[in-house]
Amino acid sequence: MASPRPSAVADDRRTRDRVSALLMEHGPQTATELANRLGISPAAVRRHLDSLVAAGRLEERLARDAHRGRGRPARRFHLTDAGRDSFPHAYDDLALTALRHIAAVGGPDAVRAVAEQQLAGLEARASSAVEQALSARPGEPVDRAQALAAALTAEGYAATASAISGGGQLCQHHCPVAHVAAEFPQLCEVETAVIGRLVGTHVQRLATIAHGDGICTTHIPGPVRPGNRTAPERPVPGERGARRARTASSTSSTPTNDRERTPA
Repeated sequence: MASPRPSAVADDRRTRDRVSALLMEHGPQTATELANRLGISPAAVRRHLDSLVAAGRLEERLARDAHRGRGRPARRFHLTDAGRDSFPHAYDDLALTALRHIAAVGGPDAVRAVAEQQLAGLEARASSAVEQALSARPGEPVDRAQALAAALTAEGYAATASAISGGGQLCQHHCPVAHVAAEFPQLCEVETAVIGRLVGTHVQRLATIAHGDGICTTHIPGPVRPGNRTAPERPVPGERGARRARTASSTSSTPTNDRERTPA
């Protein structure tokens, strides 16, 4: 079976967007009413309505006055919450206006308090999901990051986690508040602290969508195994120190015997 032409797919998308727009503007309508407004046949509009219902953007309900008079009961189509969400919103503008006012009145700490309150619910839900996923074993921070990625994906962050040398990385491919966080970095800072608490270790944010990066990347250090930690060499300042180090080295390499120094 041949796939539909790209132009036909685009036409279908435009028609379904018009159906949604008519329901938004005029309220619930029957298939016949929509067909008359669109200038197409009821059979044609029914195909689009079935697709929108299957996508969860519309639902069909029996009209309240369906039993008045004779004939088949009237059924009207309503926009669902998902259908309304497909329209543009001004949530970012509203959030920015509110946070600017909060910052002007209470300063950066007040903005941070709002961010902490906003993310408290997310932290509670994600914590429950992580604990449930790791109920059979405690899990290292990297293991917890895997479970956290699934929990964040369910919250709309499109997150993934992977193990790397020295630990792991948690990547969030979508940020629901990126435009707001670009002006108020407190949101990213509080979110980083939440991630650290959920994985059980200090983490480091390497990149954020809010600052123009492609994804939000958080580094999660792995556990330090016995024998893996080496003490850093302390540099010796100046040539004098270098001579002292060489003298100490040569002295320590030649064993001494106190008995040889004792006169016979």
